[in-house]
Amino acid sequence: MRGLLILLSILLFSGQVFAYDLVLPRDKKSIVTSNYAFFVGKAKNTEFITINDEKVFVASNGAFAHSIKLKDGENRIVVRSNFNTQVYKIQKNKPSVSAKSDFIGFEPQKYIVKKDNTPLRSTPVDYGMNRISHLFKDTVLILDGYQGDFYRVKLSKNKSAWIMKSAVEKFDCETFVPEFVNMNTERFKNASLHTIEFTGKLPYTVDENEKEIVFKVYNPFKSEDSVYTVNIKKPEKYSYKTELCGGKYSFKVNHIPSELTVVIDPGHGGSEKGALGCLGDKEKDITLKIALELKEILAQKGINVVMTRECDANVSLDDRVKIARENCANIFVSIHLNSIPDIKMDIHKNRGTSVYYYNPNSKSLANSVQESVMSAIGTRKDGVRTASFAVLRPTDYVGILVETAYMTNPLDSVLYKSESFAKNAAQGIAEGILHFVN
Repeated sequence: MRGLLILLSILLFSGQVFAYDLVLPRDKKSIVTSNYAFFVGKAKNTEFITINDEKVFVASNGAFAHSIKLKDGENRIVVRSNFNTQVYKIQKNKPSVSAKSDFIGFEPQKYIVKKDNTPLRSTPVDYGMNRISHLFKDTVLILDGYQGDFYRVKLSKNKSAWIMKSAVEKFDCETFVPEFVNMNTERFKNASLHTIEFTGKLPYTVDENEKEIVFKVYNPFKSEDSVYTVNIKKPEKYSYKTELCGGKYSFKVNHIPSELTVVIDPGHGGSEKGALGCLGDKEKDITLKIALELKEILAQKGINVVMTRECDANVSLDDRVKIARENCANIFVSIHLNSIPDIKMDIHKNRGTSVYYYNPNSKSLANSVQESVMSAIGTRKDGVRTASFAVLRPTDYVGILVETAYMTNPLDSVLYKSESFAKNAAQGIAEGILHFVN
């Protein structure tokens, strides 16, 4: 009898040692609106794992990740290995779809912008790459209709834009008709300053083509064709800043100097863990390791470095931008690791290094950093893309967000778990920055 108990104890202990451990999903029962369920975890290499009878790839370090297509209603998903079996029940609900609103016009009315940095958009949608400027507090607009949560802004005879209803309020001054005062350009060694002055605050837009930055200020109160345009030849490497004082717009275009200030932004931190890896690693910890290595490398090159965080701390998106602006950053680099979106996972495709930018002045840096990081850490090319991330939207610095590898890809986990990953990733980012500058 005693021998039997010992044998049972050994078998139970073996099951506990070798049974897989799931990082995601966190709960056995859940309600979602996504199309796929992702199972992310770790196992011993002696385990043979299936999910709903689909074989699961396990990397050399035990990491695995697998997606299952969900049908509407209840989904019963069985995760089985030669040591353990677990059943998950996931209820997929259809996401609520808002009915498309029709445009409703009304007689032109004057409204005023309530706060600084209010997005003026090309479409009535509160996301994406549709920002055409960021308006200043007390800018006066003419509105002539609405669609959903947006008012339509009349800029000129052939151009309109959109602004959130909540961002403006009625303006009752019937005599408001700003007059043009002056237009001027000053050129300096590493910058140019362009000013347009009116007797009131008016809406503006910024557009960039291959060779020029085009600033336009609109005065629909004067006439439908009252548009004041400044065409500025783009330097090779540049940033620009828009300011409004009274009715005077200042557009300053700066060349990127050789004596740089680089702001390094380790993604997430504190209660914001970021993505979870197959082996339970937190994105916020890995980004900080890379950032600290990058700080040391750039400092050795004589570059002034500012960190948005140097420990495991909460830092808001607004504060990250504020730190960059207060320190007159020339380059802003946000460091992250990626995760799989709501698609069917392909472990050979959904992996590697990607770099995001928002403003055209940052595209060259994004390309340079992606190539050098891939070379340094041996990742797959996952692409250079645009994205409307809050830390990338400011135009007064060149900004990129680097997704060094995928937290939830078992093949990439072998890379980011290596002792040399943080240092090599930092070296790749540094080389990309130096190549861009030089």
